[in-house]
Amino acid sequence: MNYYVIYDGNCNLCVTLVRSLETLDQGKLFRYSPMQDEQTLLQWGISAQDCEQGMILIDGNEPQRRWQGSNAAEEIGRLLPTGSIFVDAYRALPGMKWAGDRFYEQIRDNRYTIFGKRSNTYQSAYCVDGSCKP
Repeated sequence: MNYYVIYDGNCNLCVTLVRSLETLDQGKLFRYSPMQDEQTLLQWGISAQDCEQGMILIDGNEPQRRWQGSNAAEEIGRLLPTGSIFVDAYRALPGMKWAGDRFYEQIRDNRYTIFGKRSNTYQSAYCVDGSCKP
């Protein structure tokens, strides 16, 4: 099973998180596409405006199943080995989901100011179509 992570390839924080996920997963579960890759986004009917709401996670087996923003981050965490323990605990704490959503929105909306913007769009070695494998 594959999941597709649509991330901001110009965001320093986003790229750092994708690189960490690449190291953990080694392309076994996740494939990646930057939001700047319009051709790939068209495959799923995703627009630049859609991307403004944050990262997107797509279920490769059921592409209509999608998560976005903090929900995508939580689902990625849940899919990692033993990750569901932490995500379930986070979700069970009263008010944490609401606070986490607000925190994600603040980071999303101010990511370039806080973490900086890359001069080149990061392309993962684990791309959607597999043509860029290391």
